[in-house]
Amino acid sequence: MAANPDDILQNVNILAPLNDQTRKVLSKEATVFLALLHRSFNARRKALLERRKVRQAELDKGNLLDFLPETKHIRESDSWKGAPPAPGMIDRRVEITGPTDRKMVVNALNSNVWTYMADFEDSSAPTWDNMINGQLNLYDAIRKQVDFKQGEKEYKLRTDRVLPTLIARARGWHLEEKHFTVDGEPISGSLFDFGLYFLNNAEELVKRGTGPYFYLPKMESHLEARLWNDAFNLAQDYIGMRRGTIRGTVLIETIPAAFEMDEIIYELRDHSSGLNCGRWDYIFSVIKRFRNNPDFVLPDRSAVTMTSHFMNAYVQLLIKTCHRRGVHAMGGMAAQIPIKNDKEANDKAMANVYADKLREVKAGHDGTWVAHPALASIASEVFNKHMPTPNQMFIRREEVNITAKDLLNTKATEGTITEEGIRKNLNIGLGYMEGWLRGVGCVPINYLMEDAATAEVSRSQLWQWCKHGVKTSEGKTVDKAYAQKLLQEQADELESKAPKGNKYQLAAKYFATQVTGEDYAEFLTSLLYDEITAVGKPSPASKL
Repeated sequence: MAANPDDILQNVNILAPLNDQTRKVLSKEATVFLALLHRSFNARRKALLERRKVRQAELDKGNLLDFLPETKHIRESDSWKGAPPAPGMIDRRVEITGPTDRKMVVNALNSNVWTYMADFEDSSAPTWDNMINGQLNLYDAIRKQVDFKQGEKEYKLRTDRVLPTLIARARGWHLEEKHFTVDGEPISGSLFDFGLYFLNNAEELVKRGTGPYFYLPKMESHLEARLWNDAFNLAQDYIGMRRGTIRGTVLIETIPAAFEMDEIIYELRDHSSGLNCGRWDYIFSVIKRFRNNPDFVLPDRSAVTMTSHFMNAYVQLLIKTCHRRGVHAMGGMAAQIPIKNDKEANDKAMANVYADKLREVKAGHDGTWVAHPALASIASEVFNKHMPTPNQMFIRREEVNITAKDLLNTKATEGTITEEGIRKNLNIGLGYMEGWLRGVGCVPINYLMEDAATAEVSRSQLWQWCKHGVKTSEGKTVDKAYAQKLLQEQADELESKAPKGNKYQLAAKYFATQVTGEDYAEFLTSLLYDEITAVGKPSPASKL
């Protein structure tokens, strides 16, 4: 006999405004499902986050990462594979990514791409309105009811072709949704995003020829992938859906996860759609995890490219691992924005995009990411020319032999640390944080679409340089006073050029705690979350 929904909803509260539109996705049925997910998995989630702290303590002692001896049998076995590509996911040569506001949803689905990753994570600031409206927009888009008018301009989905396959990216395991509590605890942002999207749309997506597909960010171990897999199985069993209908593509964007690629695919194998090179978050993770080790000090961000030894090793290992297991190996982000008023500069920027995508397709990637619809044609041109097949899983890369030393070899990265590099990092960090504090999760800065990942690289580099007292190429020692002086200069300059009501000084206040080699927050987004969270009076979910 099924449990009584009213019993399940005891001690479940919503601490945000509710209206008819909100109830469209946050129905009583959906709320019951969210409560079940929380009670089933939150204790494990919290234990896994504690495990990250234990591992960090070991790294702080000078220990290094290595492939796990206890899972050697999984890595060495040829007897298992990931799932075959799901409907709408066989060919993923160009994926566009971006937040879930209504305009972006329409523009992304109208782009000449194969899939659209609708992002509740790094490119979305998690205000209640952003998260709920994002769910509403995707709900409507799946049912082709998302057309709208803004001023004199109409936004309508194209009807002349099949639309790109939709993939939703939930928040990482570390983030919470404080507007929804169960038994006095906030629900995981991951489970909130996944649960609402799945329950509202899974059956409709299957009916329309695809399925409930997800990108899974920020994982640091195969045990975190196991947690996702268990959540997937519970969800499918709950609505009577065949196990394996859900698919998850894991972003390998942390250095610990790079040592567990086989194991991550193995844990998700019936639900796996492969792995993705999340390049900026990966650089951030390398700095973060080894921030106290002077052997891992990196030069200016501009010098840390995909051809750096440790980055190239990560790419080669990812492609080899994915193709050995029969799943997609997705490439990284092209974050450039077209420069409309400078043809020479724009041509140079687009040539860089072309070269980056050429490197990816020749390495064996099955697809790539773009942040702007104008880049889709460049990425498509490269992949269509060099990948005439739907994917390249047949490229096995058996000649590749990546060791732990290769993944950790940051010393081979050539470059210097400059005051210009420091100021660029400050500008990017301040620019992103200021936008985030206004509820905007991706910010155009110097014709690049910057999100949480690039802000984290900027913040972590500044912290690392201060911590280890590095010298710039100009001969200046980077210390707390120097960092804070440059920070205030950049904040004042940015504030002077911005409209009234900007939040640059508030951003600088938070940033100042993160760039001196002292305090270090695990994530900027966690540090800033309370500033954009308007938790209201609890409203019992049983009254929905």
